[in-house]
Amino acid sequence: MSIFGRVLLPRHRPLLAGGLALATVTAVVASAAGTANAATLLTEDFEGGTTAAWSRSGGSWSVTAEDSGVYRQASTGSDARAQSGATSWTDYGVEARVRPLAFSGVDRSVGVVARAQSMSSYYHLGLTNTGRVQLGKRLGGNPQVLATSAATVTTGTWYTLRLEAFGSSLRGFLDGVQVLSATDTSLASGRVGLYTSYASASFDDVVVEDTPASGGPGTPTPSPTTSPPPAGTCDTSGRPTGFASVTAWGQSGTTGGAGGPTVEVDTATEFLAAIGQPGPLNICVRGMIALPSTPQMHDVTSDKTIVGIGANSGITGGGLTIGLPVDATVTSPPPNAVHNVIIRNMVFRGATDDSINIQMFSHHIWVDHSDLSQGYDGLLDIKRGSSYVTVSWNHFHHHTKNMLLGHDDRNGAQDIGRLKVTYHHNWLDGTPQRNPRIRFGEPVHIYNNYFYRNSDAGVACQADAGCLVEGNYFDSVEEPVTNRYAGPAGRCVARNNVFTGTEPGQPVCSGSVQEARDYYGYTLDDPATVKAVVTAGAGVGRI
Repeated sequence: MSIFGRVLLPRHRPLLAGGLALATVTAVVASAAGTANAATLLTEDFEGGTTAAWSRSGGSWSVTAEDSGVYRQASTGSDARAQSGATSWTDYGVEARVRPLAFSGVDRSVGVVARAQSMSSYYHLGLTNTGRVQLGKRLGGNPQVLATSAATVTTGTWYTLRLEAFGSSLRGFLDGVQVLSATDTSLASGRVGLYTSYASASFDDVVVEDTPASGGPGTPTPSPTTSPPPAGTCDTSGRPTGFASVTAWGQSGTTGGAGGPTVEVDTATEFLAAIGQPGPLNICVRGMIALPSTPQMHDVTSDKTIVGIGANSGITGGGLTIGLPVDATVTSPPPNAVHNVIIRNMVFRGATDDSINIQMFSHHIWVDHSDLSQGYDGLLDIKRGSSYVTVSWNHFHHHTKNMLLGHDDRNGAQDIGRLKVTYHHNWLDGTPQRNPRIRFGEPVHIYNNYFYRNSDAGVACQADAGCLVEGNYFDSVEEPVTNRYAGPAGRCVARNNVFTGTEPGQPVCSGSVQEARDYYGYTLDDPATVKAVVTAGAGVGRI
């Protein structure tokens, strides 16, 4: 069906219950997974005090009297696992209540296991002590992260985790809300389990079912007389702060597709037709869409709002270019420069070039509340005279060369006086370099971001750029802000920032910089609260 003939209906999937009170100890049902009738393959509330159906590896496991009986792993000195069920089980969801008790070291985790073929081969969904919920796999060696999302993780608090594996589709739920998804074919069947990684935790109310949560893979399609299955909303109403809000270059702020129709897309053909259509358009993206790798980048036209539905919608494979084709001879903004584009609540994975590339004097662009990782080149590059851009509330992770602002020390003819960009409330999560790396732009306003373990550098300001870095939280960043990174020096002012964690560095700054307040108003959060504010609010599923 053409995207322009699709009628949008409100969809709100019911959330899975967060806590379960089960009366049975262990019940294995013979119904095969994938049949029309739901079957419960296993339940366990540990109230009987026996764990004979569970095999263990590592740690110190026992049933304790808390909450009428829970399964506790008390050691924090190693990896520990407990597994039950059959290695022949294929499609199912495993759910358990999990209470982290203590962690030993950084990035430790506790959670549930699916399709375990052995104690060292399985899928896992866990909570970490670095404020994340992670979906991953282990195939004999170290765990591999497939997807991650920010989460508040407090020791002593109960959480409900649900890991689903149906075919090659994996989904992770936290307290009844789907927060993660991935596709993987490494493991087709296996047991269920509980695990801790250099951590202690209590587990209770384990349930294994052969049907997915409402709206998941395998859910029957409703009849025409039935209301469509609820699955999140598409919010196109937001407006930016920062440089994307400024009136300049003939554009009054950034409104995206406002005033145009709204369409929903869930295939590559529909998505590419929508982003290339002339005129204002609001594009609601449902699910993860695999874009063609040829070409590697796909053009977005002016006056577009692109919003993902829920927490698991976006694109893989290809990336997005916002801008005209590169022409080094053009040294001032052309009248047909791409402008007025909003991208929000989108997941970007596995781009074969850049995830998002903004170029050739494109202006009034807002990238907000998105999750970007595992690309090939840059996750979000802004270059060749582009300006009036706001990058806000995004989660950048699992990638080395994060963001460029200005691509070359020799490109002053296009860049000087432009590249006016605001970065605020982003989570720069373990991205070693380009956080961002800045040339020529002034002022470049970087405020209230959370920088975590950026091993090469945080903000690198060079080639006479003017960078205002204020109210940020630098956690375990040895070189948090510098205007002496490489090549010609820039100018930077660093004020009211927090520097903490392992071997925290101090800013290396000199020179004066234009004030962002000369262009727009803003309110700084207390930098001491930025870590908590950003990890709770950045990324997808939070607008």
